[in-house]
Amino acid sequence: MNDLFDSAPATTGQTRIHVGIGGWTYAPWRGGMFYPEKLVQRRELEYASRHVTAIEINGTYYGAQKPDTYARWRDETPPGFVFTAKAPKRIMASRRLAGTGAQVEDFVGGIATLGDRLGAILWQFDRGQSPSVDALADFVALLPRKADGRRLRHALELRDAALFTPELLALLRGQNIALVCAGSDEHPSFGDLTADFAYARVMQARAGLAEGYTPAELDAWAERARSWSTGGDPDDLAHVGPRLADGQPREVFLFFIAAAKERNPAAAQALLRRLSAG
Repeated sequence: MNDLFDSAPATTGQTRIHVGIGGWTYAPWRGGMFYPEKLVQRRELEYASRHVTAIEINGTYYGAQKPDTYARWRDETPPGFVFTAKAPKRIMASRRLAGTGAQVEDFVGGIATLGDRLGAILWQFDRGQSPSVDALADFVALLPRKADGRRLRHALELRDAALFTPELLALLRGQNIALVCAGSDEHPSFGDLTADFAYARVMQARAGLAEGYTPAELDAWAERARSWSTGGDPDDLAHVGPRLADGQPREVFLFFIAAAKERNPAAAQALLRRLSAG
């Protein structure tokens, strides 16, 4: 393989922690910022998947891909690497969530082509989308628990602070659906655990910092990821309800997205180094 691809990402020391970025096609990452100068665009996924351990697919929010495309992405990535995928906007923006069953099945059936590279599916309600707990209950009941014989994990992101209630926590825990922890200054951010895995989306990178974050901030996220993976519940995150430090080990998905996006690959790699160092 070309020398450009010989540098595998630092391991976390715990394969249960997956760290990555949102998407892999972003022009400012080219020319040496993340991708090497001479790397052709068709090999960007191949490169990225060997320098971080997970990627959240954003393109699926705007339109599902053909199964052949998912299969190609699967085959371009190494064993142990995982994708997560944002569910299509047409589903999430529906005025009658309970009627989206056919669309949910169609999307899940396609994305399942990723096979063991599929880590979780993200169902994101954006600002202005404020379904009631009853509507959410009807919706999450539609989410398949398996596809092609493999277990599916589902994570839910909400951006209306009024929706974060004990009733929401009870609903998600009953369905083993993770409530996304948003590391954000703009969106509601709570660390309540509601599933046997944790999902965080960190959105506070600054362009003026080479790794997007200060060393202390990256240290804090490394400690939170370790805590989640070993059954802890970090007490430095806001919570809707009581902390759930139940000692149950959890798989962790943590992504650096948005904000000063050009810095996110460096942030992910810096976090991987911290996790590898123990």
